[in-house]
Amino acid sequence: MDPHDMIDAGPQGFQREETLPPPPALVGRLLDDALVCMCRKVTKGTIWAAIRAGRTTIEGVAEQTCAGEGCGSCQASVGELLTQAAPPRSIKGNKVELLKQKKEGLDSLPDIARYASTGVWQEMTEEDKQLFKWHGLFFRKQTPGHFMLRIRMTNGLSNAEQFRLIADLTDQYGKGFCDITTRQQIQMRWFAIADIPDIWERLATVGLHSKQTGMDNIRNVCGCPMAGLTPNELFDASVVSKEFTELFLDNREFTNLPRKFNVTITGCLENCCHTETQDLALIPSYRELEGEQVNGFNVLVGGKQGSGGYMPAQNLDVFVDPQEAAELCSHIVGIFRDHGNRESRTRARLFFLIQERGIPWFRAELERRWGRPLHTAGPEIRRKHHVEHLGIHPQKHLARDPGPQCYYAGLLVPVGRITTAQMRGVADLAERYGDGQIRLTVQQNVIITGIPEEKLGAFTKEPLLQELSFDPSPIMRGLVACTGTDYCHMALIDTKDWAIQVARQLEEKTAGMKLKPLTIHLSGCSAGCALHQTATLGLQGCRTRIDGKIVDAVHVCGGGKSGPDAQVAHDLMYDVPCEQLANALEPLVKYLPRQ
Repeated sequence: MDPHDMIDAGPQGFQREETLPPPPALVGRLLDDALVCMCRKVTKGTIWAAIRAGRTTIEGVAEQTCAGEGCGSCQASVGELLTQAAPPRSIKGNKVELLKQKKEGLDSLPDIARYASTGVWQEMTEEDKQLFKWHGLFFRKQTPGHFMLRIRMTNGLSNAEQFRLIADLTDQYGKGFCDITTRQQIQMRWFAIADIPDIWERLATVGLHSKQTGMDNIRNVCGCPMAGLTPNELFDASVVSKEFTELFLDNREFTNLPRKFNVTITGCLENCCHTETQDLALIPSYRELEGEQVNGFNVLVGGKQGSGGYMPAQNLDVFVDPQEAAELCSHIVGIFRDHGNRESRTRARLFFLIQERGIPWFRAELERRWGRPLHTAGPEIRRKHHVEHLGIHPQKHLARDPGPQCYYAGLLVPVGRITTAQMRGVADLAERYGDGQIRLTVQQNVIITGIPEEKLGAFTKEPLLQELSFDPSPIMRGLVACTGTDYCHMALIDTKDWAIQVARQLEEKTAGMKLKPLTIHLSGCSAGCALHQTATLGLQGCRTRIDGKIVDAVHVCGGGKSGPDAQVAHDLMYDVPCEQLANALEPLVKYLPRQ
């Protein structure tokens, strides 16, 4: 391999056509002797020398090196090098930013190993606890000496082998249960720091890890859990989710963001991913380009659910085809990295940058980095109603699979808490009846795929489906709850237990009634991890005083949703004691208009 084409990206490297400049997302990882400007044969090292000599603009670099004076396609890469060379901004009062200036989060791995070798967690500093989150390792104040590990599962894709191993590790080191998150991941709990080397080593044997699942990183990339198999998709977008994930993992261009960055990439038409809550979302659309229809994505930016409440993402008026989508995502993250607020963490989200600068500025900056004109957006083609993929449904019949028609089964995991026995049971069912694949949803549920029609009868009679139902009640099927006070220091109430208790009471109160579909989401605080402001009925945990006693309570909002006609839920009631919540919600469950 020509050294000019080698990127320092691991033992296999990375190779490009010599006539094309390196993409800006990867230019920082080039060796100094690699070409950046192909027309004038200018290397990265030559450009760096010009920047260090005081050339601070693309024009200045061109004047000294001739880079960018040919076809101009390398100017975006030159601009990226200028951005990376810019001196760090002065940070006042933001402890996390000051910490990151002292040590890169990924560089904390030797410290984790040191604590693991001694097992003395008491010597961990507050800085250690923050930096360890770059490796998905979370110290929990509620369980001193015991930790949580958040496992990355891009697009919610898993399998029976992984489920069994996680169950084995949880039985050996934890307390017999895990949590499925609203980002299609699994959180393991209750292990000691000394256990982490063995856990990581064994997770790696089944293709799993926890890297960059916390703090100021691009979090787990979400998508339609039935990508590639649902008949109701424009195309399989999970390929793009994987490509983008591979681009940013272990890439230090993306490990020091102003704050977390949430991404969803989907080709599903069924509005199953809460895309409007994301910093960046790619949604299915199409455009006519050069006389042919091209299926691809429209781009949404600036959504959020915490930091002041749910604000739906905005349409950037950009269309991108799947082959270029990962690169476009990297530029959008780069804009946030370079221009996002690093003074106040409460305003360090992409939403606030767009609020400050405006969509026109953001689009122009993206086009500058892209290095060529952006395509305008295609039509909105998603369905307006939300789909959670519960139940038994036919899969897409793949051309490469001449076998019988297969089905998938979406199983309810109440509020996402799953025992190790249930995990092994799901793994067994996936292998005995299906193709061994397991998918996780943003509603905290599991899906078993590839079940032939002739096996459906036996499958539906399995005892495990009494616990994990494929046909739950209207009340239970839309129930979502965040971690709660058991394991989150921000939560104000015990969300999961209250959610189940209130749902069971509502089931009794509405027994025999034909209810319209609804969602009930309970977040333990204003951070909104359960996306309560996107729900038919949203519940936000609080504390209130009743007869002189402080009790668990919630604020109630209603009418929220994501999707093509996204709406922020409006406030309905405040400080409703959890003990009285079912009575308060009963008339709303029966009569609240569904959007």
